Amino acid sequence: MPADPKALFKIGSLSKLYIATAAAKLVNDQSLSLDDTLADHLPELVGKIDYADRITLRMLLKHRSGIPNYTDHDEYDWSMPRSGISGVLELVLDMPTDFKPDTNYRYSNTNYLFVGNILDNVLGYSHQRYINEEILAPLGLSHTYGSLSHVVLEDVVSGYHRPYEADFKDVDFVNPGGSFIATAQDAGVFLRALIDGSLLNANEQAIYSSIYEYGHKGWVLGYQSIARYHEDIDTVVIQFVNTTGRDTELTAIVVYKRIVRILRRQ
Repeated sequence: MPADPKALFKIGSLSKLYIATAAAKLVNDQSLSLDDTLADHLPELVGKIDYADRITLRMLLKHRSGIPNYTDHDEYDWSMPRSGISGVLELVLDMPTDFKPDTNYRYSNTNYLFVGNILDNVLGYSHQRYINEEILAPLGLSHTYGSLSHVVLEDVVSGYHRPYEADFKDVDFVNPGGSFIATAQDAGVFLRALIDGSLLNANEQAIYSSIYEYGHKGWVLGYQSIARYHEDIDTVVIQFVNTTGRDTELTAIVVYKRIVRILRRQ
């Protein structure tokens, strides 16, 4: 049965698009510099994260830091996710550095955990509040939330992970870069505005283009998503699926591609 486009879903790593947008705006108003280092803003990580004095905000945003992805650790449990830097740092410290800073690319949720904390420190309040006030409100997006704690749980679509029968919608993934809740309609409006220039001014747009992509896939336990813009048909396509595990990821990608093919024929 097709999902209601106004139903609330956990959007996982689609959240990174909102954080990268906030970072672009703060760099533009000179609250931040893309050349600021991890050590500049999170000095407590010096001696704990290799090359903390060389890893820049730009590298974190672009997944070029070499910092390991804490969700790849064997002991990371998606059903009981660890939160905050202190909660995941011991996992990262057990993992070897992927590469020296800015010598390669590897996707890492740890990067955006640190970016979220940097934004919080610079703002003096939650980056989620900043995103709500400076990005969501101007677009009239009243059905996008920074975390599960900001919504009525009953309004969130149930999420399942095969082969288990349990509903995982009450699992609260709070770390920056994966915590957002939204409707498909809100996500589509946001992505369209991010692309067409109605959200960012010209300089902000140039900064964003230099640090992140204009589309994403998301995954948290029980929920997976795809949000992409297809220039040839000038269409944003959002897909939310409330089941993960087994062959659901491959099936979701196949279905998404079929949807795009159907739209191209119209």
